[in-house]
Formats: sequence, structure tokens, C-alpha cells
Amino acid sequence: MKDAGNKYGNKYKLSLAIISVGVSILIHIPEVIDLLGKFENHNVFPGIQALEVVNEIIFSFLALLFLFWLNTVVFHFNKTTAKIGWKNLVLSFLTCWMASTILSNIFYHLHKSFDILAVQSTVHHYLHPIRDFIISGVVTGSCYIIYITRRQQKILLENQQLKLENILSQYESLKSQLNPHMLFNSLNTLRSLIREAPVKAQNYTQELSNVLRYMLQENDSQKTTLAEELEFIEGFTFLLEMRYEDTLIFEIETDKRFNSYLLPPMSLQVLVENAVKHNEISSRHPLKVSIKTSEDGMLHVCNRIQPKLTNSTGTGIGLDNLVKRYQLLFDKEVIIDNTDNLFCVSIHLIKPDNNHENTDN
Repeated sequence: MKDAGNKYGNKYKLSLAIISVGVSILIHIPEVIDLLGKFENHNVFPGIQALEVVNEIIFSFLALLFLFWLNTVVFHFNKTTAKIGWKNLVLSFLTCWMASTILSNIFYHLHKSFDILAVQSTVHHYLHPIRDFIISGVVTGSCYIIYITRRQQKILLENQQLKLENILSQYESLKSQLNPHMLFNSLNTLRSLIREAPVKAQNYTQELSNVLRYMLQENDSQKTTLAEELEFIEGFTFLLEMRYEDTLIFEIETDKRFNSYLLPPMSLQVLVENAVKHNEISSRHPLKVSIKTSEDGMLHVCNRIQPKLTNSTGTGIGLDNLVKRYQLLFDKEVIIDNTDNLFCVSIHLIKPDNNHENTDN
């Protein structure tokens, strides 16, 4: 925050310096034009010299810097927390006008007392009050525009931060639903294996510990790579195959060039578990689940639809949870295709970049 404040402070000072240079030159354009055109006998300022114009520009530049500094100190145009209304703008303008007039008189006395070169024509004398008015308007207007711009940027940034915090809050809420859901199903499976096949239950317990370790490691992550997710799903499908044996088959074919692409952790677990939960798995109707990538960077999890004879009692958390996580994290839709007796869920694999990497920090 301190570095951001220093960066803004430097930009603010640089902006005021640039404006001061531009305005100090522009308000003396009549003298510059007359100086350049005196060979054509169009002198508005008789006897004008280049050094006189330079001194006038330098004085105007220094006066503008002083007026900007005065506005910053008195009215705090550089602070987005300051409340600046029309009364402040009027006071700022009047203060600048009075200060600019005083500075013009000071320069005039310096010119008389120390023989500092300055334009002395009658026209120039009458132009000074007009220039003081213009300078006051430019200083007040510039400060207010910078203040409004910076304030809007701050509001936009705060809104983005609030939006991000809200997304993270929703995401954490979704994860808190997902983990107990998976654990509940796994423990039910383990209980059945302990009763029916104690030896398999030991292997199952070992693999379950590896799966749960992955889940705990990924607990603070919003995304993982496809390679890591595939490694996890191999352990998870092993647990399922131990229970269903030859009646549950997994076919995994993914292109290695997508291994570094991103997706939410445990996305495949949700889709595989969804297929197992809602379909009949028996020796008469084995279930085949395919996990494949396509050339367009999509990951497809498909299975034939073979409904159970009895309705499943799932909570509906899994797939809906994944849809919401994809929307929150990547603003992408999960594509669900339920046609031709085939159920497919397609999810986007997100190409990694700096923005996605920073999301994990």
C-alpha cells in the first residue's frame, strides 16, 4: 500500500509539472508569435526580446507550480479521501486568483528593482489580469479533474476487491460442501469392503489415505493442473474399481500437451462419482467411463446412460458445485450433453498465465 501511495504521489507531481510547462507556454503564445513575426512588421509588443519571453515563461511555470502546491496543501486535491464540493472549488479558484495576482506584482517589482528582463508593452500589462484569471481556472480545474479521476479509480479498485472477496467467499463455501460429500461416500464404501473383503479393505484404506492427502494439500488452492488431477483420479478410480471390480471400467486418454492446463481441484472426482452414483453397475450392465481431451482444449467425461432400477438418493451437490466453481473461477460454463443415450460433461481446460498464477497467492 505504501509503494502504491508513493507511485501515485510521483504520478501526481509529474502530472502537475507537465501541466505547468504546457500552460506557461500556451499563455505566452501571443508574445512568441509576435517575436517570430517581427520581421514582417506585425509587432504587438514593440521591442520584444527572446530573453524577455523566456523569463516570462519561466516565471509563469514557477507560479503555476506554487499554485498547484498551494491547492494541494490547503484543499488536499491529492487525497481521494478528501471531500471536495463546489464550495471548495470556488474557494480554490479565488485563492489561486489572489495568489496569482500577488505573484505577478512580485515579479513586476523584481523586474523594476533588479533589472530582470520582462515584456514591458502596454498590451502585456493589460494581459496579466486575464492570464491570472485563466491560470486560476486551469489550476483549480486540473486539480479537480485529477482528484475525480483518481477517486473513480479507487472506487473501481475497491469494487473489484469486494467482488474478488465475494467470489473467494463463495468458493470456500462450495469447497466446504464438497469435501465432506466425498468423504461420506468413501467411508460408506470402506465400511462395505471391511464387511465383505477385509484384505481389499486394507489396500483401499491405504489408497484412500493418499486420496485424502491430495485433497488436504489442494484445500487452499483454487485450481490445479490437469497432470495433478489425473494423478489424483487414478487413485480415486482405483478405489472404485476395488469395489466394483470388472463391472466398472475407466478409459483415460488425454493429450500430454494439456498437462499444464488448469481446472478446479477434484473436478474429475465429481464427474466420475456422478457417473457411478446415477447409473447401474452390474455384471449384466458394466459401466464404462471415458475421460478424454479434444483438440479445442476441452476435457470430456462420458458414459452410457443406464439408469438404476431405484432412484439414487444423491444430494445433488457434486455437479452443481462444479458448475458454480467454474463460473466463479474462470467465468466459463460447464457443458452438459444428455443425448443419444450418452451422458457427457465437458469442461474447459484453462491455459495457464500470470493472472491465473496470481490467483493462488
